[in-house]
Amino acid sequence: MAEQDRVRSPCVAVCALDENDVCIGCHRTGDEILRWTSMTNEERRQVLELVARREQNSLI
Repeated sequence: MAEQDRVRSPCVAVCALDENDVCIGCHRTGDEILRWTSMTNEERRQVLELVARREQNSLI
């Protein structure tokens, strides 16, 4: 798969996990961050859906 076809990481270079093991920058869990490079595009899309929900909940 060409690099441009891969789902890109949501990393914003603000790397710090909160008390729930969720990064305050990209809203991925520590496990999701560690596994990102070995995930399929479908798995990455699923993580990005979770990221969007976590980010939305953090604004409440």
